[in-house]
Amino acid sequence: MSAIDTTAGTPSAPAVERQPTRRSWLAVLVLAFAAGIIVTTEFLPVGFLPLVAGELHVSLGTAGLMVLVPGLSAAVAAPLVIVAARRLDRRPMIIGLGVLVVLANALAAIAPNFGILLVARVFLGIAIGGFWAVVPTLGFRLVGQQAGTRATAVILAGLSTGTVIGLPAGQFFGALLGWRETFAGAAGLAALIVLAEFAILPKIVTASRMTFAHLRAVLRVPIGRTILIAGTIATVGQFAASTFVTPYLLERVDLSSDVASLFFVGYGVAGIIGTLLGPKLVERNHMVTFAGAAAGFGILLALLPALAGLPAVMAVALVGWGVLWGLVPLALQTHMLAATPKAPEASSAVLISVLQLAIAIGAGLGGVVVDSAGLTTLFVAAGATAVVASAFGFLARRGI
Repeated sequence: MSAIDTTAGTPSAPAVERQPTRRSWLAVLVLAFAAGIIVTTEFLPVGFLPLVAGELHVSLGTAGLMVLVPGLSAAVAAPLVIVAARRLDRRPMIIGLGVLVVLANALAAIAPNFGILLVARVFLGIAIGGFWAVVPTLGFRLVGQQAGTRATAVILAGLSTGTVIGLPAGQFFGALLGWRETFAGAAGLAALIVLAEFAILPKIVTASRMTFAHLRAVLRVPIGRTILIAGTIATVGQFAASTFVTPYLLERVDLSSDVASLFFVGYGVAGIIGTLLGPKLVERNHMVTFAGAAAGFGILLALLPALAGLPAVMAVALVGWGVLWGLVPLALQTHMLAATPKAPEASSAVLISVLQLAIAIGAGLGGVVVDSAGLTTLFVAAGATAVVASAFGFLARRGI
C-alpha cells in the first residue's frame, strides 16, 4: 500500500508536488461518493417526516428533529474528532467514520421509538462532523497542489449530489418501500462505499498533532474570522430558504408534488454543475467568487415571490440559484485553507462546525419566519441575508 507524505500537513507541502496517479483520482472519486451518501443520509428524512411522525406517534415538528439533530451534533463533533485523531492515519479514520454512517442508518431502520431514532441521528452527526473536518483538505494531499482545487471541487460535488438525492429519494423510496426500508437501503449503500474506501484509499499519514489551541488560533486570524462570518450569514440565508422551497413550489407556484420534485432535482443538479465549474473562478479569486455568488443567489431569492405565476421563469431562477450556491462551499473552503496554510485541518474543522451550526440556525429561523410572516417574507429576508454575506466577502478579499 502506498503512502502519502503529509508531514507538514498543509496543501502546500513539498511532498505533494507531483503528478497525480490514476489511483489518486480514484481515491478522490471514492471520497466524493462518501460525501454524497453522508449528505444524502443527513437530508433523507425531509422526504418522509409525516411517515415517521405517524408511525412513532410524534408531531411533525418533533419529527423535524431528525434533520436538526445531525447538524448540531456535527458542529460539536468536528473539532472534537480532529483533536482526538491526533496523528492517526486518515485512511482508517475515514473508514471508521463510514462504518459509523452504516451503523447510524441501520439503527434508524430498526429504532423501536423516536428516542432511539434520535440517538441514531446523533451518531450520524458525529460522522458528518468528523468527515467534513478531515476530508476537504485531502484533495491537495491526494493529487498535489496544482490539481488540488479541482480535486476539492470533485469531493464537494458529492455534497451537492447528496443535497439533490436526499429529499427526492426520501419522498420516493419512503412512499414506495417505507421509511425503515429507506434507511436500511442507505446503510447498504454506505457499506459498499466503506468497502471501496478500504480497497482504494492509500495510507494518508500526518506528523501534525491537532489541539484545541490550533482551533483557537484559527479564530485569531482576522481574515479567517471574516470568512467564517461571511460563510455563516450566507449559509443561514441559504438554508432558511431551501428548507421551505418545496412547500413554496406546492403552495405558491401551485405545482404538483411530482413537478415540484423535478424542479428541486434541477436545482440540485445545477448545484453540482456550479461546484464542478467553480475551480477556475475560485483559483482566480477565492472571495470575489464567493461574494459574487452570494449576491447573485440573494437577489434571486428575493425575486422568487414575484415569479410565483411564471413556472418556466421560476425553473430558470432555481437553476441559477443552484449554480451560484454550488460555488459557495468551494470558495469558502479554498479561501479558508489559503488564510490558514499552516493549519488546514484545524481551519476545516472550525469551518464545518460553524457552517453546520448555521444550517441548523437557518432552518430554525426559516420556520419561525414562515409561521409568523409567511413564505414571501422568508424568501425576501433570506435573499437580503445572502447579500449581507456578500458584503462581508468583499471585506475578506483584502486579506488574500
